[in-house]
Amino acid sequence: MAEFLDLDTRRQVSEIFARLAAPVRLVFFTQTQACRTCREQRALLEELAALSDRIALEVHDLLADAELAHTLGIDKVPATAVLGLGGDVGIRFYGITSGYEFGSLVQAMVRVAENNAGLTPELEALVQLIDEPVHLEVMVTPTCPYCPRAVQLAHQLALANPRVRADMIESSEFPHLVQRYRVHGVPRTIINGAQGFEGALPPGQALMEILRAIKPEIYERLEAGIREQRGERRVAATSADHLYQLAIVGAGPAGLTAALYAARKGLDTALVGDRVGGQVADTATVENWPGISTIGGRELGEALRNHAEVYPLAERLHTRVTRVERNGDRFLLHLAGGDRLQARAVVYGAGKQYRRLGVPGEARFLGRGIAFCATCDAPLYADKRVAVVGGGNSAFTAVRDLLGFAREIHLIHISDQFSADPLLQEEIMAAPRVTCHRSLRVTAFLGDEALTGVRVEAVDGSERFDIAVDGVFLEIGLTPNAEPLRDLLALNETGEVPVQRDQSTAVPGLFAAGDVTDEPEKQIVVAAGAGAKAALAAYRYLSGGPA
Repeated sequence: MAEFLDLDTRRQVSEIFARLAAPVRLVFFTQTQACRTCREQRALLEELAALSDRIALEVHDLLADAELAHTLGIDKVPATAVLGLGGDVGIRFYGITSGYEFGSLVQAMVRVAENNAGLTPELEALVQLIDEPVHLEVMVTPTCPYCPRAVQLAHQLALANPRVRADMIESSEFPHLVQRYRVHGVPRTIINGAQGFEGALPPGQALMEILRAIKPEIYERLEAGIREQRGERRVAATSADHLYQLAIVGAGPAGLTAALYAARKGLDTALVGDRVGGQVADTATVENWPGISTIGGRELGEALRNHAEVYPLAERLHTRVTRVERNGDRFLLHLAGGDRLQARAVVYGAGKQYRRLGVPGEARFLGRGIAFCATCDAPLYADKRVAVVGGGNSAFTAVRDLLGFAREIHLIHISDQFSADPLLQEEIMAAPRVTCHRSLRVTAFLGDEALTGVRVEAVDGSERFDIAVDGVFLEIGLTPNAEPLRDLLALNETGEVPVQRDQSTAVPGLFAAGDVTDEPEKQIVVAAGAGAKAALAAYRYLSGGPA
């Protein structure tokens, strides 16, 4: 086999290795019937090891040395782990480290020998905020000049924090991962097998993206502080003793848009919400927000919040409103935990929550096999069997999210007709791993310690049988979060808040917007528009003049 390194490269690398501060171990995994890239990577590592007596190369077989592979978390070949005197530091290369990634390998060896991540003190402090296991997979190609920046940063984070493991993955060598992670461009950094970001971001921004995925509350606090320093955030904490002109309940598209419009009208406004973005935060990709062809749901929610927070606003997030009552000329909002707020008018936009089936085994397995967000949890079901219950767009989208992971998907619907968009139906029904079950209802969830299946029966009672699955996603609609208003006004037959054209309700000074109302079109843009209308109507109510 031809040598990989020319004379000039050998000279340069030899000079670098001559300054190695400590020995480095290269632990390489291949297979008996070695793939072409396995042979090439081994040859490359042998050439490198020959350049310095401080480099030790170990070659192992993935199957024969399965115990060591398991210890190091190696599950595919070719795999190269870079270890130092202190042992494993979580740095991996999958595929051949040729092209631009040759530099990443050399850089990793130098940093491991020095036991120095090479981060600024500010980044060192940020990375120490990671207090749980984090697995970073950086998808690359050897011809990408930008990929080494992402790879080397991920390896620096692993060296700085033992809870971080960072893998370089050569995309063409592992096409199943490209499909699973829906990689359309490199570099793409995958965080814990699910969320990720694309591009070679600056170190601080990349680390913030990682914190956003694993520590959202820490991320929000840090990101808010950054925006305050830039003059892009003018938010104060809410006060129980202050009488606000307007209180807005909900931090989804309706509530955040209402907050934006109210603040721009100069209203003394308090915003109370449980979760930034609401249901939108569970949507991987939004493709129908006007003016932006594609945006992540979480990113859209944060953009709406950031826009509202440019203006003076009192805010309390990650808090639920448990009851709204009228007390003379004001409304009292009771919050979870015992606190309360008071305001002269209210815009209620608390959205909806996922509906449940109410059958045996459901409560026991919620969060332990039964889930609502395939976007979030699909990676947990790699090569497993799953069921999706429902027949609308959300159910079919969940199936699509699972296609890159599950080996067997059962779509169970109580009706004989699906209601999802025809193009979405066509895409899913053509997938070979999907089995569609019509006119069936789920009657029980099965299993002892873990979920093992669902029991279904035909709507007409003609048959009953069990389907073996490892997980279930419920996509059967949502329930309005209108319970806090139940003592204040009459809800409709489905528990929604009836509203007039200007989003006013039967209670003067109480307005409602978004999915919690009887608006039939449950769309993000519709909810945002209703939030704007509600804020403008509240302004008219409070001022007695035109908006």
